[in-house]
Amino acid sequence: MAKKQRRATPKPAPTRRQLSRWQRQMRLRRILTITAAVILIGLVSWAGAEYYTERVAPGRQVVIRVNDASFRMEYYVDMLDIYSGQADPEWIHYMAEMVADSIIDAEVMRQYAREDLGIEISKQEIDARLQEEEWPDDNIFRDIVRSILLQEKLEGHFDSLLREREMEHTHVRVMLVEDEEVADEVIAKIKAGGNFTALADEFSYHPHIKGDLGWLPEELMPDPLIADVALNLTPGELSEPVYDEAAIKNVGYWLIEVTDALDNEDDEREIEARAILLGSRGEAEQVRAKLAGGNFTALAKEYSQHPSADHGGELGRLVPGQMDSDAFDDAAFDLAINEVSEPVRDESVQTSGGFWIVEVLDRDERELEEEDREVMVQRRLNEWFEEKKEECTIKRPDEEQVWWAAAEVLRRR
Repeated sequence: MAKKQRRATPKPAPTRRQLSRWQRQMRLRRILTITAAVILIGLVSWAGAEYYTERVAPGRQVVIRVNDASFRMEYYVDMLDIYSGQADPEWIHYMAEMVADSIIDAEVMRQYAREDLGIEISKQEIDARLQEEEWPDDNIFRDIVRSILLQEKLEGHFDSLLREREMEHTHVRVMLVEDEEVADEVIAKIKAGGNFTALADEFSYHPHIKGDLGWLPEELMPDPLIADVALNLTPGELSEPVYDEAAIKNVGYWLIEVTDALDNEDDEREIEARAILLGSRGEAEQVRAKLAGGNFTALAKEYSQHPSADHGGELGRLVPGQMDSDAFDDAAFDLAINEVSEPVRDESVQTSGGFWIVEVLDRDERELEEEDREVMVQRRLNEWFEEKKEECTIKRPDEEQVWWAAAEVLRRR
């Protein structure tokens, strides 16, 4: 028997209202899809723009320029990353300033060594040094090696100008004394047969320069004033006292006045004091005489070499040891209130101004000692470099760029 077929029931056609609703729903879906896509694209674009703004764009900025040569931030950061090595994070910013100086100095040297002296570094020389040091062969290390090799070649150039060359040398002895009265006294003793070196040990107070300096060319005299005096003396001649306002000496004289005193809760004497620091006993005695009828504050501002001069010599409240001077404490904490001390000699302080005594023992043409030649090479190289640097147009990274570079180096670690 044939199977009875089920009649298909036709689906009713959608009404106009249903069609209208479906069409609205489809349009809404399309709108939502498009909106979501736009938002997504916007977010991606924003993130990309932010990354470009914060990471890519700053790296492409020119932060250093030396004449026509320019260096981008990315180069600066790479160089800082290498130079800073494993330095503590708090030092990176300070090193960033030094690295900027290194980039500038290396470029100044590169440009003018070639233009002025015809000195260049070849690719082969850089390759050889990189291999010798076992350093990476990239642009940063190549520039570092170029700078090192150029420094060596420049030193060799200036050394060649001095090697095996004779120049006039003077055998000289010097001392710096505190005032003209002492200088006259010392000169009289030398002329009477006193030993210059022994007298220098007793009376000279320059931190470094005193006694027999040996044979020196003019260029290596320790001070231009000494050189000028020495070159105008004949062998065996002793100079008159020569005043040097800028000379530093390890001695000073205090005039101290205590304006109040009490014992603090630790049973330690506490004083309120003011003081004037002078460069010689003679000057201290003159100023003390003026204090008899003068104003301490005004005289301190005029004569004192202590930082408190700007405040009229006022030191505020003091306890023993606060001034880091035994001589000061020994005098100040024994003074009566409103009493001005006699001049207090103090060899723990530094003051400026003094008188040079110079003696020339002999003069002759001599070849430079190796150590002297090395000093002169560095001095002449530095003078040449500073002269050329003055001719340059230089752009340095600003403070914001320095901080950005330091932060980028730290971000990489």
